[in-house]
Amino acid sequence: MGQGMARVDFYRLTRDPAERVLPAVAARILAEEARLLVVAESAMQRQAIDEALWSLQPASFLPHGAAGTPDEAIEPILIAGTLLSPAPNGARHVALADGTWREEALAFDRAFLFFDNSRLDNARATWRTLSAAKLAEIHFWKQDDRGRWSEGP
Repeated sequence: MGQGMARVDFYRLTRDPAERVLPAVAARILAEEARLLVVAESAMQRQAIDEALWSLQPASFLPHGAAGTPDEAIEPILIAGTLLSPAPNGARHVALADGTWREEALAFDRAFLFFDNSRLDNARATWRTLSAAKLAEIHFWKQDDRGRWSEGP
């Protein structure tokens, strides 16, 4: 268990899908010498995330692998179909790339919930639950037409 209360960052995807946004978040986490567990239930989405981590930022390949492989413990970024807690790679950050909140994410120091408009009501309900119960420090991020992120409602 991490120090203190978990932080949950809500990322509302209005322009780009999670696999296009995730590499920038993952790069920041790796720059802090931390590790990340990425959760996406759909095999197609996991494949898209895998490809994006290889190629989205040409100057910097983001080292990663899949859960259930022999090297999972050493991967800085681990992609899984379910939330594994504790993360096999020792990650203290979890990215819920499929838009589905999982209570187990609160066991991590920081959770990122990426959701599009089809999951907006679920995300709002999760926000209200976490806020009312004071279960986490919560932040909301939105994307503008140019693809830049800003904090706010």
